[in-house]
Amino acid sequence: DKMVLIPLPEPNARAAALLSGQVDWIEAPAPDTIPAMSGNGFVISSNAYPHNWTWHLSRLDGSPWNDIRVRKAANLAIDREGMGALLGGLMVPAKGFLPPSSQWFGEPTFDVTYDPDAAKALLAEAGYSVDNPLKVKALISPSGSGQMLPLPMNEYLQQSLAEVGIEVEFMVVEWNQMINLWRAGAGDAAVEGSESINFTYFIQDPFTGLIRHLSCDLIAPNGTNWGHYCDPEMQALFDQIKTTFDPEEQDAVLRQTHEKFVNEALFLMVTHDVAPRAMSPKVKGFVQAQNWYQNFSSISME
Repeated sequence: DKMVLIPLPEPNARAAALLSGQVDWIEAPAPDTIPAMSGNGFVISSNAYPHNWTWHLSRLDGSPWNDIRVRKAANLAIDREGMGALLGGLMVPAKGFLPPSSQWFGEPTFDVTYDPDAAKALLAEAGYSVDNPLKVKALISPSGSGQMLPLPMNEYLQQSLAEVGIEVEFMVVEWNQMINLWRAGAGDAAVEGSESINFTYFIQDPFTGLIRHLSCDLIAPNGTNWGHYCDPEMQALFDQIKTTFDPEEQDAVLRQTHEKFVNEALFLMVTHDVAPRAMSPKVKGFVQAQNWYQNFSSISME
């Protein structure tokens, strides 16, 4: 007859609430609690969906991310399979901005993989090393919509980047403040010199998936182009997406657009969520869609 929502930002607190019977359903369970839940009859549900977990990079004058060698090095420094172990396998390792299964993925020439030696070589070309590290700031949140498990994940990135010569300082802010800083953009004084922001994105359609993040006319605060990126070639692709109506031709230009996202390493591309959730065996009838939006009308309580 009713649904009661309880905000519990800390993963272990959510797990404890489920195991004790305080709640019947939780989002994003802590990976190390999943075996205990499964062993006690709780249901673990997940499904890949249109989402990515990235660092959005500042492209303002003076940002170290303006150097493609630095952007590629950061992407090559991350052991995504290792992060999968941290998350109990509940993720899809990123090979680009879109999931590898996307019809718009294309055939990028830059392979988003784990290659620390190549990362060190690129950073050396750019003038950095483990002994002379590049120092960057990143805005992160302790929890939030679609953020998965942001603190351990960002600490994992921090360690991985340090091993190749990128030293990361975190600016940790509460999720609603994070949204405000994202909307304000990299040029806003409130970001305190952060050159990157850890933000997860809904990537279901061409506009929300690709255009809004990098379009010249949507540079924050006019839109959600947080990093102030503006490139005539990319803008021409965006214009083509908007004016191409044949489905096959539109898919072709979308693939070309995503190839540019990947080949120029325009984001630090880490993983895609599978929206894990755990629920009591009393919960019946839930079917997890490949979407941020879920249908609750079929659910009943035993």
